[in-house]
Amino acid sequence: MFDAQLLSNARQLSDRLVQLQAPIRILDAVNWDRGVKETFFKHGCERNPQIDAAYYQQKSLGFNPEKLRHELAELQRDIVRQLGRLNPASQLMSRACREYRDVVRMIEARGTDEFHELSVELFGHPDDVFHANEPSLSELATMLQSPLDSLLASDTMPEEKKSINAADAVQILQQQLNTSMPSVDVSVMLSDGIVSDAAAGSDRIKLNQDVQFSQRELDILEVHEGWIHVGTTQNGLQQPYLTCLSKGTPSATITQEGLAVLTEVVTLRSTPRRLAKLVQRIHAVALAAAGAEFVEVYRHGIEHGMSADESYTLTQRVFRGSTATGKPFTKDLAYIRGFVLVYNLIRVAVQLGKVDRLPLLLTGKIAIDDFRLICELADSGMITAPKFVPPHFKDLRGLATWLSVGRFLGDFSFTQLENDYRPLIP
Repeated sequence: MFDAQLLSNARQLSDRLVQLQAPIRILDAVNWDRGVKETFFKHGCERNPQIDAAYYQQKSLGFNPEKLRHELAELQRDIVRQLGRLNPASQLMSRACREYRDVVRMIEARGTDEFHELSVELFGHPDDVFHANEPSLSELATMLQSPLDSLLASDTMPEEKKSINAADAVQILQQQLNTSMPSVDVSVMLSDGIVSDAAAGSDRIKLNQDVQFSQRELDILEVHEGWIHVGTTQNGLQQPYLTCLSKGTPSATITQEGLAVLTEVVTLRSTPRRLAKLVQRIHAVALAAAGAEFVEVYRHGIEHGMSADESYTLTQRVFRGSTATGKPFTKDLAYIRGFVLVYNLIRVAVQLGKVDRLPLLLTGKIAIDDFRLICELADSGMITAPKFVPPHFKDLRGLATWLSVGRFLGDFSFTQLENDYRPLIP
């Protein structure tokens, strides 16, 4: 247990961290405006967008980067001085200070080679491996692509039509969230300023007003954006001392996206096309990292069955913050990378009989490498249990059974049985 003064200091330091990171908006700083797309299509999708460092300098950040980096460094020194270097809360907040300083440096470097290098430092590279002699993220994406191609080629699982306009989608998704998250105040609204189909904030989900949705997509948004992104933010805000858990660092983003994708899968909301979209993002990042320019990555998307709008949106995600001939922004690696990390942490917890620890993943926006610290802080009382817990984490029997069976099947090779059954399916 911690004494009252230390807890008070932790709360004050955490609040300072929340305040300092508040003006940092990575996506707002790196996104391209609508006119870039219009110009690209006006020229028949044959010319690279004219984006350089000067383009980004026109965007107001709303803060002084040098001053903010200094304040974050000063806060980190105060954290160590007041809490002690070995205190788990000190370690947690010190990591956040370091990452936010790197984020500010990355934003400052928009339109330069250093932007990509800092992006890799924060989110990883497609050639990264988890351990020596294991497949890279790019290779894992290729491995996953093979069975997805077979499923997508089949006529037995057609995708639902996108027949729900954005305004109606707002109403439908709001009702779903009111039912599944009654204890959380979350609002759904239209937006014309986002690149993706949807984006989550602390207490709201924005839907792109120019996009039509299927009911399946709304079901995915309910669990991905609602249960995970909004849910963990609200859980973090309700922490008595470490309110900074409501804010996500890049390493926490990886855990967040991993949790969100896992939730899509275990609740049976995901589809082959949805997973294929996540795989295509890794392929696109890998192409750009290998030297492909904007137009080349765009054409690759078209060649692999994407519409013009889909391929442009994907390619813009990859090159935002960079230039059309520069190296990529690697944030989109977070989905599959995070899924692998979260899935394996949960498997180990099941093996060790520690499934009761798993809801702590939802305490706030945490990095998977900080899970031990989160457990220590929960045991000490500095962190409280999450208020909102999705159904599959509230009753862990189903999730634990699914993972146990998956581990059992993964330990054996059923190649011969598969060959035996092939003739049975005409």
